[in-house]
Amino acid sequence: MWVNDIIDRIKLPFRKEKELFSALYAILGFYPHDITLYKQALLHKSAAKRNAKGRPLNNERLEFLGDAILDAVVGDIVFRHFEGKREGFLTNTRSKLVSRDTLGKLAKEMGIAELIKSEGHNTSHNSYMSGNAFEALVGAIYLDRGYDACMRFMEKRILSQLINIDKVAYKEVNFKSKLLEWSQKNRVKMEFRELKQERDENKSPFFTTQVFIEGLEGCVGTGYSKKESQQNASKETLQRLRREPQFIDAVFAAKADRTKMEEEPVMAAPDIDKLQEDQQNFIIEQDKPEENVQSVAVPQQQTKEDEFTLDDITATPREKTREEIIAEAEAAAFAEMEG
Repeated sequence: MWVNDIIDRIKLPFRKEKELFSALYAILGFYPHDITLYKQALLHKSAAKRNAKGRPLNNERLEFLGDAILDAVVGDIVFRHFEGKREGFLTNTRSKLVSRDTLGKLAKEMGIAELIKSEGHNTSHNSYMSGNAFEALVGAIYLDRGYDACMRFMEKRILSQLINIDKVAYKEVNFKSKLLEWSQKNRVKMEFRELKQERDENKSPFFTTQVFIEGLEGCVGTGYSKKESQQNASKETLQRLRREPQFIDAVFAAKADRTKMEEEPVMAAPDIDKLQEDQQNFIIEQDKPEENVQSVAVPQQQTKEDEFTLDDITATPREKTREEIIAEAEAAAFAEMEG
């Protein structure tokens, strides 16, 4: 019995190795030459081991290499597939094909995510980790079988079976709209600020735009139009919001400060007693009627002193003429004679 147990223990590593070979064949379409490269490509840093020199073994170095190889391979494919298209279109298409979200979805669809070894991480829902493993796997293919094998893997396995390159190229995601939708849903203030406008070496206008959320600096985007620069700034800001929880915390802390200030009264609530007192000062007090007289609204008669006259309004006295003076003198003399 114990002999069978020993045999089973010996067979176990070989069985696991065989299972990994089979899984990789289903993913890659070929059997690996050096299985250790692929094991390392699937080893997350949280579960890293150490080599004989004490250095950690994980997939970060292979990820770096695979990222560069993917850019070259996908750039080559896009260049040949879209003959005559301009540089901006080609760059945008390649970026969408090798984006973290695209690679994460591919890794999940192909079963790569299930093979990742990690500690304390749920790889089935972690597209970032899965995307990194995909890049590391491409790095392993390059070291194991060369550049041509990487090209065949992307052309025959990925772009002919899993991705419609034309749909990816012509499908435009409106990142600005998505960011505006997010800000409105969460009731945070967001704005785009044009930082500068310049010209490139071909004298074409070139714009730089930055996103500001609740007054905090978001990401910067550039483009050959304001719309393109805003789209790129929005895309980078959305990625930052997803990857940096501390940035989201800062945004909502700033929002809380703003809404608190807006809700605070500009001045203290008015004093009701003081308002009533002020109101009374504006009321003209009327003479109260005597107790034995009914309170009837009868207009008061104006006294002579109160009447409006023209007596006080006089014209400036003018000088008398010579004839008037003589006439007055004659009249005065005549009056004296009669008296």
